[in-house]
Amino acid sequence: MGDPNISNWIAASSDIQDNHLDGNLDHYTDSYDLDYGVPPDEIPDTTQGQAFYVATIVIGIVLVCIMLVCGLGNFIFIATLTRYKKLRNLTNLLIANLAISDFIVAVVCCPFLVDYYVMKQLSWDHGLVLCASVNYLRTVSLYVSTNALLAIAFDRYMAIVHPLRPRMKYQTAYCLLTGVWIVPILISIPSAYFATETMYPNGGNSSPAQKVFCAQIWPVDKQAYYRSYFLFVFAVEFVGPVIVMSMCYARISRELWFKNVPGFQTEQIRKRLRCRRKTVMVLIGILTAYILCWAPYYGYTILRDFHPTLISRQRNSLVAFYIIECIAMSNSMINTFCFVSVKNNTVKYLKKIVLLRWRSTYIPNKSVDEMDIRTSSMPVTEEIECIT
Repeated sequence: MGDPNISNWIAASSDIQDNHLDGNLDHYTDSYDLDYGVPPDEIPDTTQGQAFYVATIVIGIVLVCIMLVCGLGNFIFIATLTRYKKLRNLTNLLIANLAISDFIVAVVCCPFLVDYYVMKQLSWDHGLVLCASVNYLRTVSLYVSTNALLAIAFDRYMAIVHPLRPRMKYQTAYCLLTGVWIVPILISIPSAYFATETMYPNGGNSSPAQKVFCAQIWPVDKQAYYRSYFLFVFAVEFVGPVIVMSMCYARISRELWFKNVPGFQTEQIRKRLRCRRKTVMVLIGILTAYILCWAPYYGYTILRDFHPTLISRQRNSLVAFYIIECIAMSNSMINTFCFVSVKNNTVKYLKKIVLLRWRSTYIPNKSVDEMDIRTSSMPVTEEIECIT
């Protein structure tokens, strides 16, 4: 899930639609005219119409799918990782961080987002604290996912390109895992600090007459700080990781596909090479999906915040943002499917847990731990299976 700074423009345009509002309306109106150069009477009503209604249905379906796929899939992976110590290698621990972040968003944030986007149609009824918390968790989850993917790429690079070097020590691995979380927790603080509840009129005939908009809205006098902050995050959490991951996988691909292995290749060596190629292909596919899902979102955000007049006059700009946000949020489902189902054979371990529980019920003379020992020869990952 992505950056919750949905739009300064949406909040401003919604406020300006009603000339009878009091309070800080003049502040928003002046800032809107100053920053965007669009007369208030030319601002389109983006919260009404069939396109907006269809967009709410689409985003509702995506959020429900995220709750089912990411919630259930990541829970299965975390449960199997907790149950079986053989699964706890460095790569799987990095994947576990990715799974935990997506699981938190699917279980904690998505129900509120369904209520906000679909049930209430852009009206927040849960208070400022939850508004800031949901925005903060969504932002942290995105950056944790990015850092985890970057760490996985570096881990595969060291294991394949430099196999003779000693593997990472536990202390170093724990520091890496801590950094995967600490950096997003720190740089996401503004998403909670600037989270705001803004009243705007309900353009339709339905009650209530006003809705509450929940988003990250920076004051106009801090616009330069926001743009600097966004460019910093864009470079650190998207452009930089994408470049580093691309370089790692390019070097790995050269090592696996275009480098001649000296000596006689036994069947065991060929099998290990095939398994490593399959693993790298999955990781390259995950990187490609990450770029295709999040590049439109970041591109739209740059266009919206640095050249807003190109978007603000379009009636269906909010609908376009909904579609782009759906594409971005769907990346978490792709990660869950690839890592849980393809990479780690988690489904096999789930079947193993169910089988052990069934046997413990109908074969009382053998405990679950004894049968677990007898069946503990199942390979941990495809790569370990090949090496073994």
